[in-house]
Amino acid sequence: RQAADMGINTVYLHVRAFGDAYYNSALFPQAKEVSDYDPFPILLEEAHQLHLSVHAWVNPLRLQKDSGMAAMPDSCPVKQWYNDAEKKDTYLTKVNDHWWLNPAYPEVRQLIADGISEIVTQYNVDGIHLDDYFYPTTEAAFDAAAFAEAKADDLGQFRLAQVNAMMQQIYSTVKAASSDIQLSVSPQGTMDGNYTKQYADVRRWGAESGYCDVLIPQLYFGFENETAPFTETLRTWTETVSSDAVSLVIGIGTHKCGKEDTWAGSGSMEWCNTPTLPIQQAALALETDGTDGVAVYDYDTTFQPDTAADALTQIREALGELFRKGK
Repeated sequence: RQAADMGINTVYLHVRAFGDAYYNSALFPQAKEVSDYDPFPILLEEAHQLHLSVHAWVNPLRLQKDSGMAAMPDSCPVKQWYNDAEKKDTYLTKVNDHWWLNPAYPEVRQLIADGISEIVTQYNVDGIHLDDYFYPTTEAAFDAAAFAEAKADDLGQFRLAQVNAMMQQIYSTVKAASSDIQLSVSPQGTMDGNYTKQYADVRRWGAESGYCDVLIPQLYFGFENETAPFTETLRTWTETVSSDAVSLVIGIGTHKCGKEDTWAGSGSMEWCNTPTLPIQQAALALETDGTDGVAVYDYDTTFQPDTAADALTQIREALGELFRKGK
């Protein structure tokens, strides 16, 4: 209701965060927060009654820690790979405390696609949304066996190709269910972050059809950010997304309001000094040629802030006016 009253037309509901399902799944274990209960049909019904589109938000590669992996039912493919000496550390790789799927293997990409198919065939969703959790590390050890088997000579290009293959398969899976279901993705806000850290080929996705319908780059940067100032980064994305088949929605954040942004260099205090930054960011994004809208991260800090509460009240009111007016 709060989102609808604010003029928002689309919500992104997290349905799989760590290889666990907030819905009924035969492939992934039920998330402990929902146990045997499936809240997704109720959320969909309530949202659609408010004329809100619903995109099911999935992290395709990130899995559980060891404790969660061990507790998975043996029927889950991921658990079977975890217990298989040949698949563990190849199909699955541990980075820090979490295990991750490795998209370099066709069987892994098939599982990811099957997981998407489960959602789009069981539920009346308007879209599938992928977050920016692609490759979790730049370390060569993550996929050393697959890289060696492929006899490739450039690890970066190899990884870009694996993510591209995954994206194409997810896109085909979504469209096989219905051409009306959208596939959206929220990549890193900077080109360097996409290409040298997560191996997301966003230039290709924005220039060619068949990878996604909507790009929602995370432009969670102030205007004074030394590395990625908002205005210049916005311009880069409008130049990047050139395909008529791909929409560009600018991701802005309320989660930094009233907080120091240590990554911003000399602009680190901008969100403290001007906590209402999202108002200016949304206005600029909506008036810029080449954009198709704005997405706000996240629900909690927008509607239930624990800092900068007065600023967030102003932000909600101003964004509501902008959204109701439309692009």
